Amino acid sequence: MTEPPPEYEAAAKRPKIAIADKNPVVRSGLQDFIGRDGRFQVVGATPTGGEFLELTEKVAIDIAVVGWALPDMNGADVLSALKRRHSGVRVIIYTGEPGLDVLRQSVRLGAWGFISKSDEPAVLVDTIAAVARARMSLPYIDMQVLTSDPLKELTGRERELLTALANGWTNLQIASRIGISQNTVKYHLKNLYDKLGVNNRAMAVALYMSATKDQR
Repeated sequence: MTEPPPEYEAAAKRPKIAIADKNPVVRSGLQDFIGRDGRFQVVGATPTGGEFLELTEKVAIDIAVVGWALPDMNGADVLSALKRRHSGVRVIIYTGEPGLDVLRQSVRLGAWGFISKSDEPAVLVDTIAAVARARMSLPYIDMQVLTSDPLKELTGRERELLTALANGWTNLQIASRIGISQNTVKYHLKNLYDKLGVNNRAMAVALYMSATKDQR
């Protein structure tokens, strides 16, 4: 039997990479940059989470670079789906989302890596290389901050405000129903956002809804 050429064996050993991102320019750029590195084999790039999950059923993917905000789901949904399927795909979340909430969710759901879209491209390939060696690659940050439940650190008033936000109340409605000024509402909301590691009410509500769903 003829032995396969060395270059064939080298290609077979390269980690297989898949990409999921809603932006076609980002997908194309990642495919080109990762492919040119030479250490990895890009086997697919999809615009949606659903298509990505279908790809993982058809192709033996080692590592996935996944954008957090996809048209049909977010990174948490993708990570949860892979966990339910007992998939061996190692996911690197690639996002421009601000705040600690996305990082916190990614770590809790089993992401192997996490990088910002504002990072240099070389950081991405270094992250892929680390994950390929079975090493987690996460931003340098106090892990206790990420693994602790920020909702448990809230005061009674902050919990009341968060529930009001989840119910769609405006600052004026909160002020009138709780009996405080709008400026005091803003002050409490700033403290609330800081504790939750988010930047706005939408992110705070998303975190609250996610935690509430997990408790059901």
